[in-house]
Amino acid sequence: MAELVLSTLDDQGVLTLTFNRPETLNAWTGALGRRYFDLLAEAEANPGVRVVVVTGAGKGFCSGADFKTLSAIQSGAYDEVPDPRPNTYPTTVRKPIIAAVNGACAGLGMVHALVCDLVFTAEEAKWTTAFARRGLVAEYGLSWVLPRVIGQQRAMDILLSGRVFTGKEAYELGLVNRAVPGESLMEEVLAYARELAVHSSPASLAVIKRQVWHDWEATLDDAAKTATHEMMASFGRPDFAEGVASFLERRPPNFPPL
Repeated sequence: MAELVLSTLDDQGVLTLTFNRPETLNAWTGALGRRYFDLLAEAEANPGVRVVVVTGAGKGFCSGADFKTLSAIQSGAYDEVPDPRPNTYPTTVRKPIIAAVNGACAGLGMVHALVCDLVFTAEEAKWTTAFARRGLVAEYGLSWVLPRVIGQQRAMDILLSGRVFTGKEAYELGLVNRAVPGESLMEEVLAYARELAVHSSPASLAVIKRQVWHDWEATLDDAAKTATHEMMASFGRPDFAEGVASFLERRPPNFPPL
């Protein structure tokens, strides 16, 4: 049986996880989700991993929930024990996660792209929320994420209509960081990921990620107070000393692993 999620780690600390159900455009199942989250947990614990890239095999990133799963839920025959980790679990992993949306990104697949920290997409990739056209609702916090990323009116548009839009429009909406031709997507993503892995402090990345996801719920005053506390803590880390030394010595940094 083929691995549901492929895993490859390069010599610069970039781990690529690939959803591997290409015959279904990588439709999401409970087993695929468990394997993905297990690999993220392993990546967090592995000091050799500095950045995670997530993509899909074949022509899709993730086409949403598998229709066999949806049919089982509809008929009352679904008896799989759910993973206790929520679909927002990637936001809690201390290492940056970059989604490389290579193709179809729909429904639950769109949720999993947007709970990554950065999103690159192929210009021609097809995106859709799809929920309203399946009798469903904005799932797993998407009603919270989308208005904060692209504004309420644009969020309403793509949620209420369930229309299909391209990666190029996703970039124009402000939904993704970059939209590039599909043939150069992984080259662009991996170059960016390696830049983070080589030049950014793993400790800083972990704290900044926590700040950004947490501070959406904080007041400005609370965020400023937390930042002051985190800044004072950073002064005592070897990352700070190495960051200053590498700048003064005009050389690449050699930050310790997380």
